[in-house]
Amino acid sequence: MLKRILIFLSIAAIALLLYSVFVENIFSPRLSPKDSATITLNDLKCKVQYNRPSKRERDIFGALVPYNKVWRTGANEATTFSTNRDLIIQGMLLPKGDYTLWTVPMENSWKVMFNSGQYQWGVNEKMEPMWDPNYDVIEIEVPTEKLDTTVEKFTIAFDNTTGNLKLTLAWDSTKIEIPIIVSNTKDSSNIEQNR
Repeated sequence: MLKRILIFLSIAAIALLLYSVFVENIFSPRLSPKDSATITLNDLKCKVQYNRPSKRERDIFGALVPYNKVWRTGANEATTFSTNRDLIIQGMLLPKGDYTLWTVPMENSWKVMFNSGQYQWGVNEKMEPMWDPNYDVIEIEVPTEKLDTTVEKFTIAFDNTTGNLKLTLAWDSTKIEIPIIVSNTKDSSNIEQNR
């Protein structure tokens, strides 16, 4: 009896492995691989985790990624942003913590939302963003910059080359910059009082 159970379990395991390899393609590389951007600056630690879709000769903004609609800011899972310090972004306080990052690409500017909701995936089965605006902590708008070169893979990075920290997002021929200032306790108190 034990021998039959072991044979059955072996056949089931082989069948599951074959299904995973040939049907689910678990060993094939992702079209939009996971990546992260991090910065450690004095006692500041920030990290973005996201997925990087490729252009692959497609029209991106205004086509694949429609204008004036919320975008999950990458592919697959929702893009996340974490900070161990309070930040000031366009005069608004972003308390230390974990956020999801959502955007609304427009032709000349983008809206950027830091959302306290945690979502396992970026879109639902209808391909609608899982973003819930009730959890937006801050929403800002930043201008777009046209690039002279094409960025093949969607890229998020921290830039501190001029001493002014920025979070940059670039894909195809479009780039945006989100200015970041590390808050001190006095800044946070003043901003909270002015809300």
